[in-house]
Amino acid sequence: MTMSVREAHRHADRILELVRSGKRELGDDAVRQSWSRCVNEYQLHPAKPHEPIFIKRAELEDRRERRADVIACARYEMTTLYQQLADVESAVVLTDTDGVIVHMVSSPEFAAEVGPLGLRVGGMWSETATGTNGMGTCLAAGGPVTVRREDHFFTQFAELTCSAVPVYDPSGDIAAVLDVTSRSSLMQQHLLVLLGMTARMIENRLIDLRFRNAHPLHFHSRPEFVYTLHEGKLAVRDDGRILAANRSALFQLGLQSMDDIRSRRIEDLFQTSLEDMLQRSMSSSFHPVVTYRANAALRFFAVARRPASDASGQAPPARIGVDARSTQASRALPPARLIAPHVAPAPAEFTFKDPRLVAHLETARRVIARQTPVLLCGETGSGKEVFARAVHNTSPHGGGAFVAVNCASLPESLIEAELFGYRAGAFTGAQRTGRRGKIVQADGGTLFLDEIADMPLELQARLLRVLDERQVAPLGTEDTLAVDFQLISASHEHLPARVRAGRFREDLYYRLAGIELVLPPLRERTDRRDLIASMLASETGGNVQVAADAHQMLLDHAWPGNIRELRHVLRTAAALADGQPIAREHLPSLASLSATAALPVPVSSPARGTDAPLEAASDPGLQVKLNPIQANERKVLLQLLEQHRWNVSNVAKALDVSRNTLYRKLHKLHIEVSHPE
Repeated sequence: MTMSVREAHRHADRILELVRSGKRELGDDAVRQSWSRCVNEYQLHPAKPHEPIFIKRAELEDRRERRADVIACARYEMTTLYQQLADVESAVVLTDTDGVIVHMVSSPEFAAEVGPLGLRVGGMWSETATGTNGMGTCLAAGGPVTVRREDHFFTQFAELTCSAVPVYDPSGDIAAVLDVTSRSSLMQQHLLVLLGMTARMIENRLIDLRFRNAHPLHFHSRPEFVYTLHEGKLAVRDDGRILAANRSALFQLGLQSMDDIRSRRIEDLFQTSLEDMLQRSMSSSFHPVVTYRANAALRFFAVARRPASDASGQAPPARIGVDARSTQASRALPPARLIAPHVAPAPAEFTFKDPRLVAHLETARRVIARQTPVLLCGETGSGKEVFARAVHNTSPHGGGAFVAVNCASLPESLIEAELFGYRAGAFTGAQRTGRRGKIVQADGGTLFLDEIADMPLELQARLLRVLDERQVAPLGTEDTLAVDFQLISASHEHLPARVRAGRFREDLYYRLAGIELVLPPLRERTDRRDLIASMLASETGGNVQVAADAHQMLLDHAWPGNIRELRHVLRTAAALADGQPIAREHLPSLASLSATAALPVPVSSPARGTDAPLEAASDPGLQVKLNPIQANERKVLLQLLEQHRWNVSNVAKALDVSRNTLYRKLHKLHIEVSHPE
């Protein structure tokens, strides 16, 4: 939305009138004060066209070099925030203390559109240069600010809304500004809160990075908030002197600034010493222990650890944070030898060679080690559970159980019992001895919730409570059991869309999506050749050869069923070849698909068999507009439906997916059925 000339003049007149008259508008103090500075101090005029200012490349590189540690600590958190916002017309921006953009996360399309306005790396957004805006006004005001559309001083920014918060360094000085700029016309009440949480995560990471040789001390008045974003955090020297503290630590201790705490000793703040705290923390396996404020009756729960640079440092227990943004991501990674105890040799699918999967696996390993929940997205059969197992095997909880629950394959009446367990006689049909639920089974290990989008809403509320309280109550009893597990979820659906449709709880989504990773489908993976070879070797013992033309068919196939389909095809081919080289005739499903690939794809009503409960219902002359990959996938499904006489249950079994998943796929590909089974 670009202002007309008349609207631009009205905008300018409004600003000048309010500045000259000194009038106030409700809720606009920060903006009004900024307008006053722009007119009276910077001698800017709102009606004068503003030309974006970019610094030279050499100066930009120098600025980025000077703030390399801040940028390094902010990169991951900015990407996570951008993924959680799920708004392609937005950008997460980091500026230095002069308002120069030093890092930005955005979609290429939005970046291309706003780049000419100056919203790109190297752009100058100080208030003196660009007038009232989120980043510059945040620096000038020294606090969080939201500048919506016409609140901007210059009219060319009137289509944007900016929210910004300061990021502080361990000395308590502003080190950067974190901003979200978008085209949204709605006032997002939660955005400043999310920005504030992200800023605190960056600040905690910065403490870890700059004080790797110091002892980190985590504390809070409530034990469940230790190891979360809400904890107080201190960096302590070997002699017990305090080098740095985060803002939560200052607030909980009743101190105003770093000057009030720097160079004090642990004994000046708590009724304990560093040596005592280290010993008690180690004895409690790094669970919070009780301590008291010096000269006061205030009780805290605290954990002290060895420096991150110390190879003998121990990894704290995994915890599920109070919400998705409250997971403490600032702790240093534990030593590699502690991350992967007694890992068994990896199956073929675990050995990823596709660059995207390798990068995703490294990211997942890093964040899961810091107790951040992981949400995996990708097509059905793309290997989400295999990927989750690979993450589990090299995680701090790798020695525990990996418990997988497919939320789509369980009847709604059984999901609650499967997850939470039940006591003997809790309901009709219950086992006489009761049953431990999947969550309890995952205690000390990893809980993998596949197809989480299919979990009923009422159970989402119970799961939310478990993630908050880390306690589970089996059905039929009021007793609660403490649980400690790391959480990985997966879905082939876009959860933010389901949230907007009211079919998935927004608060649960933010707890699950500590980081969201999208796994590529098999057709896009660059390691297909290696995957086919290793999977075939595992199926046959490594003694079967593949003819060149058959191998090319395997490489060229679109694999709509992804890895699951590949496994079935190779298993069938190995059985048909019976020890001989695999040829084209041993790939009947691919051969028949290749023979019909050039045929048009009408939506037709196939003949029903006597045992087929389903019937296509559509116009035979209607042509479906699908991209080539979807068209190929549709052909495969139509072929399978024909082979199984349109019995969806049998097709679902052949594909090793749930009926619900198959129904969704049929609907997406415009293969309609008259009624569900």
